[in-house]
Amino acid sequence: MTALGPRPMDVFLLRHGIAENGRPGMPDADRDLTSEGRRKTREVMRLARAAGVVPDCVITSPYNRALQTAEIAASVLEYSGELLSTQALVPHSRPELVWDEMRVHRDAGQLLLVGHEPLFSHLASFLLDAPSLRIDFKKGALMRIEIEQIGPRP
Repeated sequence: MTALGPRPMDVFLLRHGIAENGRPGMPDADRDLTSEGRRKTREVMRLARAAGVVPDCVITSPYNRALQTAEIAASVLEYSGELLSTQALVPHSRPELVWDEMRVHRDAGQLLLVGHEPLFSHLASFLLDAPSLRIDFKKGALMRIEIEQIGPRP
């Protein structure tokens, strides 16, 4: 807590990198990153590190491509904590579920969330309190949103 009240939280939304196409009989959750997806994720994370991204907590979707993206991010950002996995970050989850997960980690100064579309477009507009905002969240994209206070609802 600062003299002005609770400290803000920087929330970073990282969409997974480029993944292999699905195949008949292959569950969507099992798709892996491509070599290009791994390379581009490393590039984005190097830029993030140079810009001062140092997460206190990394939470990821349990889908392979998100876990692999989170592992790359943790390595490049020299994050030594545990990668936490939650169903709240799967593609068709709801922003309210992510908010509830964020509240559990409200003491983090920087929180890195690794997930998918369409969730992240909806989550960004939810966190910015801009319901009509439409975001084209590309694979491997990183967005920072400063949250003033983590309460019951934004």
